[in-house]
Amino acid sequence: MMHVRISLITAAPPVLAGCLDYLEGKVRPVVESQPGSLGLSLLAGQDPGVAIIESFWATHEHELVWAAGAAEALVRGELARRIQRPVTAEDYQVAVFEREAPLRSGEAVRLTRLQVKPPGVADVAEVFGDTAVPRLADVPGFCATLLFAAPASGELISQTVWRDPSARAASPGVAEMIRAEVLDDEDCEIRAVEDYTLVFSSARKPSVPSS
Repeated sequence: MMHVRISLITAAPPVLAGCLDYLEGKVRPVVESQPGSLGLSLLAGQDPGVAIIESFWATHEHELVWAAGAAEALVRGELARRIQRPVTAEDYQVAVFEREAPLRSGEAVRLTRLQVKPPGVADVAEVFGDTAVPRLADVPGFCATLLFAAPASGELISQTVWRDPSARAASPGVAEMIRAEVLDDEDCEIRAVEDYTLVFSSARKPSVPSS
C-alpha cells in the first residue's frame, strides 16, 4: 500500500520562501534517493505564509524508517529552526492516485478535507475511484487527483490538480459527489477546502513487477 506523509509549514513569507528553497534544493534529492521513496510534492498556499510538503512511500515500513532516520531528523530540525516551532506530520494511505500527465510547477491544487465514520472510509474510496475520478477527468484542465485516507480515524483528503486557477474554480465539488453517491450529510463532514499552487511534484505510483 502506497503511503504519504504530509507536513504543514507556516511562517512569515520571507522565512517560508527560504524553507521552500531549502526543501526543493536540499531535501528533494536526499528524500528521492531513499529506499521506498515514491517522490515528493511541495504546495504553496494562497496565503503566502503557508506550505505543505508531501513525501510518498511504497510501504509504511519505509516511511517509518525515514521518519526515524538521520535525514528526517535533519530536515525537521532545520525547518523547526527556521520557523521557530515544531514541524508535525500526518500519515495516510494513498487510496486513489490518478494522473493524466507529469505535473508542472504553477498548476492549481485543491485539498478537500473530509471526516467520515471509520467504517465508511472504504466506501468513500470506492466511489471516489469509480465515480468521482471519471467525472473529474472529463472536466477541461484536469491534471490529477489523489485520495488520502486514515481508516482508523475516518479522516480523508481529496487532492485535485488543475492546469490553472480558472479550471480549478470550474471543477465540481468532490465532497458533494461523495455525499450524493454514498454518504448522507450527517455522515460526511467537510472540514476544510484549501487552495494551493504546485511548486513541484515527483510523486509516482509504485512500479508493477513484470511477470
